[in-house]
Amino acid sequence: MTQKLAERFRGFFPVIIDVETGGFEASTDALLEIAAVTLKFDEQQMLVPDQELHFNVEPFEDANIEQSALDFTGIDPTNPLRMAVSEKEALNEIFKLIRKTQKEAECTRSVLVGHNPWFDISFVKAAAERCGIKRNPFHLFTTFDTATLAGLSIGQTVLAKACSTAGIEFDGAEAHSALYDTRKTAELFCYIVNRYQTLGGWPLS
Repeated sequence: MTQKLAERFRGFFPVIIDVETGGFEASTDALLEIAAVTLKFDEQQMLVPDQELHFNVEPFEDANIEQSALDFTGIDPTNPLRMAVSEKEALNEIFKLIRKTQKEAECTRSVLVGHNPWFDISFVKAAAERCGIKRNPFHLFTTFDTATLAGLSIGQTVLAKACSTAGIEFDGAEAHSALYDTRKTAELFCYIVNRYQTLGGWPLS
């Protein structure tokens, strides 16, 4: 029997998102990178990463950028080689992919999956509001948190340590890149869901 995403997560379509920013305050600090990875079930009925998008983002007008944030991520917002796009272009392209794949999966709403996702969802919501984007595919407050799920299932909450415990390769030198962290969060989420399934947790009897 073919398993459907629409059945597995109560109609939710899980999408992994990670952002890199100029600080912690979504309403004032710049969104500098955003990446998204969608999921699907493969032929063995295992949840696996599917499609991905990544954008370097131009800081919005008068955005605050903390030097400590740049030191942490290694991002240089002024570097022309970033080929950065506007918040509106980045979100429109990511939302377009999400709406398309959500529809194909017969799901009713997308849910943001992230490692401590309150941070990511707050920046996505703030950017969408600034850009006047009204068709946000994400549930506005429900999220799936891989830090919590990893703490429950494998006893780790830090992304690098959780991946290591799960046998997922993690390069610390690549961390704090939105695309790399999104890929690793997607692999971790799939590992947790698939492990639960193989242990008999799904479908419920």
